[in-house]
Amino acid sequence: MLLAGAFAGAVAGSLIGGTGGLIVAVGVGGLFGLLLAVLVVTYRVDQIIAGVAINLLVLGLTSYVSGQVLTKYRFLNNAPVFRPVDIPFFSDLPVIGPVLFQQNIFVYGALIMVAVATYYLFHTRSGLRARAVGEHPEAADTLGINVYRLRYINVMLGGMVAGFGGAWFTLGSVGRFDENMTGGRGFIGLAAMIFGRWHPVGALLAALVFGFADSLQQKLAILGTPIPSEFLAMAPYIATIVLVAGLVGRARPPAADGKPYIKD
Repeated sequence: MLLAGAFAGAVAGSLIGGTGGLIVAVGVGGLFGLLLAVLVVTYRVDQIIAGVAINLLVLGLTSYVSGQVLTKYRFLNNAPVFRPVDIPFFSDLPVIGPVLFQQNIFVYGALIMVAVATYYLFHTRSGLRARAVGEHPEAADTLGINVYRLRYINVMLGGMVAGFGGAWFTLGSVGRFDENMTGGRGFIGLAAMIFGRWHPVGALLAALVFGFADSLQQKLAILGTPIPSEFLAMAPYIATIVLVAGLVGRARPPAADGKPYIKD
């Protein structure tokens, strides 16, 4: 879904501008979220199998269109890039000012989504219902909660968030789409969720750790360190493996995570 969002953002952004490209990327992410929901909620396909299938579908589709269309019609792959937006006063603060308050809308949007998701999930009745269908769907069903509908909505919202994140690769960074440019970072996002113990704030902190590892390998490559570039490129993925491996057996997922619900 990250890759689909990156591709849609680049093409739509090239045609209708950055804002329109971002909206399209979010919408495309939601559509693939809907596809995933149909497979796992309605047809009860194993989530891992469905996820891998969609990943391969998006990778093959975007690679084909990129090679056959975008290389020929380059105007379709020349999207504008969102520039950093300085927050008055806060952007002038030492150290944290440039880090937190001189960013583009993707960073601000991500922080806002973490805050909204945390409040929604843990401080509202609707959020309690959303968590209930992932923890105890049978109990939620007996209380009159439509488990299937809520799961559809939640999976689609997750797809939209992934589409938003994918748009950063094109609209927030380089302004063009390249084959497999997300580099499997969706799996790092999954690892961040596990490391963050399925909490939005925890996932944010975990993402910062992985982001630091990714940024570190880029900076070391620029400085001309004697470490081979292949090993530097492995840094964020090694960090992911080490951190998540240490949590195996200790991080408790939602009780019904990955389990299809069959209404009696």
